[in-house]
Amino acid sequence: MRRSEREYDSLQNPLAERGMVIFAHPDDAEGNCGGTTAKWVREGRIIHYLVLTNGDKGSDDPSMTSDKLAGIREKEQEAAAKVLGVSGVTFLRIPDGELEVSLPFRKEITRVIRWHQPAIILTHDPWKPYQFHPDHRATGFLALDAVIAARDRLYYPDHLTQGLEPCRVREVYLFGTDNPDFWVDISESFELKLKAVRCHKSQGLDSQEVQERIKKRASGVGKAKGYLYGEAFKNFLM
Repeated sequence: MRRSEREYDSLQNPLAERGMVIFAHPDDAEGNCGGTTAKWVREGRIIHYLVLTNGDKGSDDPSMTSDKLAGIREKEQEAAAKVLGVSGVTFLRIPDGELEVSLPFRKEITRVIRWHQPAIILTHDPWKPYQFHPDHRATGFLALDAVIAARDRLYYPDHLTQGLEPCRVREVYLFGTDNPDFWVDISESFELKLKAVRCHKSQGLDSQEVQERIKKRASGVGKAKGYLYGEAFKNFLM
């Protein structure tokens, strides 16, 4: 499987708490948890991105090709990650619509988790009622399956020969959920979230309409907790 890993800062504090956002398409992370990511990075956490698909179907332009779009979206994702202070991005580059809940994909995600050793995982809620997008559903299930596989030594023992030790994830946060029980005040990091979202110009996310919609949604989430802007998750302690 083709894969690309980019590290933006190789001199990071090895004792800092590590997190990973596992998401389906370029731009999913910024829209769902960009404010939380920026906030946690400011607090000293090291956050890595794992993008499963290449976003190659996200265009109505008849002159656009899948190969060209995939390249554009990868660059946009890297730019957005830098805005938020994300430490690096791993791209699995699976074509849109071809992501399935399968053992090969689970093994690859498990490998990335063991490589980066995150204590925290953020990903799509695969149990959200009426979650129509198959890539979102598959990503959530694959990420959660990989969290379990990553912790137990007897899963994929060939990883040990690669120098990859098991990783016990401590907490999981599901975004895009209808049943939140954990809220993050992103008031101070909200402008960074908007700036990161604007990097995804191929998807029209730099438009004033989209920016206002994101602002309204974050305001509504935050209002319930007395925040100016907020993001909400379903939280599990593992």
